[in-house]
Amino acid sequence: MQIREQLEQLVNGAIRSAIEDESLALTEAPEAALERPRDLANGDWASTVALRSAKLAHTNPRQIAQAIVDHIPANNLIDSVDIAGAGFINIKLAPTAFQSVVAQVRQDGVDFGKSTIEEGYTNVNIEYVSANPTGPFHVGHGRWAALGDATARVMRHAGYTVYEENYINDHGSQMDNFGESVAVRYQQLLGRDVEMPESCYAGGYVKDIAQSIIDTDGDKWLDADPDERRVNFRERAYQFELAEQHRICDAFGTTFDKWFSERSLYVKDADGKSQVDRAIDAMREKGYIYESDGAVWFKSTEFGDDKDRVVMKSNGETTYFTSDVAYHYDKMQRGFEHLIDLWGADHHGYVARCEAMLAAWGYPGALEVMLGQLVNLFRDGKPVRMSKRTGEMVTFEEVIDEVGVDSTRWMMLSRSSDQTIDFDIEVAKKRDASNPVYYVQYAHARICSILRKAAPADLAAKAESGEISMNELAHAIIPAHADLTGLTHPSEIDLMRKMDGLQDLVASAARDRAAFRLTHYSQDLAGLFHAFYGNCHVITEDESLQNARLALIDATRIVLEISLGLLGISAPTKM
Repeated sequence: MQIREQLEQLVNGAIRSAIEDESLALTEAPEAALERPRDLANGDWASTVALRSAKLAHTNPRQIAQAIVDHIPANNLIDSVDIAGAGFINIKLAPTAFQSVVAQVRQDGVDFGKSTIEEGYTNVNIEYVSANPTGPFHVGHGRWAALGDATARVMRHAGYTVYEENYINDHGSQMDNFGESVAVRYQQLLGRDVEMPESCYAGGYVKDIAQSIIDTDGDKWLDADPDERRVNFRERAYQFELAEQHRICDAFGTTFDKWFSERSLYVKDADGKSQVDRAIDAMREKGYIYESDGAVWFKSTEFGDDKDRVVMKSNGETTYFTSDVAYHYDKMQRGFEHLIDLWGADHHGYVARCEAMLAAWGYPGALEVMLGQLVNLFRDGKPVRMSKRTGEMVTFEEVIDEVGVDSTRWMMLSRSSDQTIDFDIEVAKKRDASNPVYYVQYAHARICSILRKAAPADLAAKAESGEISMNELAHAIIPAHADLTGLTHPSEIDLMRKMDGLQDLVASAARDRAAFRLTHYSQDLAGLFHAFYGNCHVITEDESLQNARLALIDATRIVLEISLGLLGISAPTKM
């Protein structure tokens, strides 16, 4: 049980006792609801319960606070309790409280910091990346890949059931344009003078796809029917780019439970209905579909949108919005309670109509849209506009190849999604303390090095080679019930206090969709470890103290591994 939960039990028990012996004139016991003071001079935890209860008790808040404090039983968690200001109850913890955190971390392992959610929903679908399969990922897609993946990881640790989905935009005119682009490059490579239409894709990757077709089929398609050629090339180019998307996401450590094809929404079932038809029918049954000027409209203004939206044009073609209608309806029909979409900030004008469609089916508030700002690339402080290799847009894959997955993830997650990221490639490549991800990973690796140093030579060698894990090494050399009472140095207390805060941090980061907080937390924890390392010798002649400090750094290692893991970043055992 977390320290806060144990303290709240003590204070809540004291409130009930004070009410029972009539020291406190209340009929119902309010919750202690402890909070962390901003200034540690005010203690480790504080409660405003006395101020909140003054009106109901018709008593001065300080008197209420005193009555509560007088009823807190003797315990080994609290060092002192002070009543401050108008009636704040400030609690300073005893070293034994912090020492219990070390034992808890080592007992829970990678499950430390997990919690149960307090919201009214648990089953969440999070959709992100969702790029057109018509070209390489740009760095913005990389940010969504990092952000969506980390958000899902953090939410799972906080107790949500999360299903990750990538929506493939493989329906519509852009796919035909893609096929035509490849057809033009194919003809050009075979010596035919053909101009690339303005609506087509002119990137060098299109020429590569065309060349691969030549390598396979030669000039077979040169004089083929243009429509047949475009369709064939469209499908081959589509499969090529989709495979590239899978490959890059896998390399980045981002995996999805489902890659959802937009095309599937238009496939008719045995009853002759597509998911598009069923989604519109469901709106029609609710009275939110009407026809005007030969087109089919959705009454989105009834739900706060600035105008009604066309779902079917007068010529029978669907709009881009229609696919979104069907896709989100499909997600709700699959049983999800809450939908999270990650979009670029340039899609902000699209939010109201999408919220409206969920409300029309009777799911108000079920859709949450996270809007992300741009990523600006720099090299030594100077903007990077074009790839040195291709002379075109810098792709996400090029950034990963140059910087590495871990540094790329850290940079992409270092700020809130609503803030622009200035990504300096040269800074991200540095292997020193100026690079925050290196600084944090180095703390983890240093702890592993100390554990190996403290181990017998044979075990150290096995850990060095990877034959046994660091968990196995730590459990082999640190007594299961090591005496932790020697952990009283301020640097040790700071480390333990920080580790105790992980569960609250994860819960708030999940609730606020703020995975970036884990980067700050990891940095702070690494900094506290480095300070501890400079102030306290782990390997000492005092065996009891050495075991205690080994247990402390092992717990720190585990929490660093958890916090990095929630960001999708590795925790190396040596560097």
